[in-house]
Amino acid sequence: MALFSFFRKPVFFTPEEQQRITDAIKEAERRTSGEVRVFVESRCRYVDPLDRATEIFLGLKMDQTDDHNAVLVYLAVKDHQFAILADGGIHRKVGDVFWNNEVTAMRRHFKENHVADAVVQVVTDVGDALHTHFPYDRDNDKNELPDDIVFGR
Repeated sequence: MALFSFFRKPVFFTPEEQQRITDAIKEAERRTSGEVRVFVESRCRYVDPLDRATEIFLGLKMDQTDDHNAVLVYLAVKDHQFAILADGGIHRKVGDVFWNNEVTAMRRHFKENHVADAVVQVVTDVGDALHTHFPYDRDNDKNELPDDIVFGR
């Protein structure tokens, strides 16, 4: 029976950290029509993390939201790489300066080995930006994408 333990998915966050991240996603989306996803995997070999994030973004159908206001936070934990990828609707509203500031903040948290804190902070900041530009409309809003963390290999 011990052989099965070799096939378990890697654990990137404690259960408490996972809950904090999921709660941050839900809170961000509670106030906006936008969508936030977090994708975590071990490695991002042989490809730029932004290219990998684009592949995942499209694979998760994040480019198909009504207002093109989805944001992906991508992490390759063992390789210490990450990317934030936003669809055109939200990117046009906040611009490069916003995303560069988020990357800088994530990098600072990563240097201190506070990966979960980095994810919670960026999800919160993105949620605030989405709320400003795409506020929640209870008559028309629907949760277009799941709120859970997506774990890769």
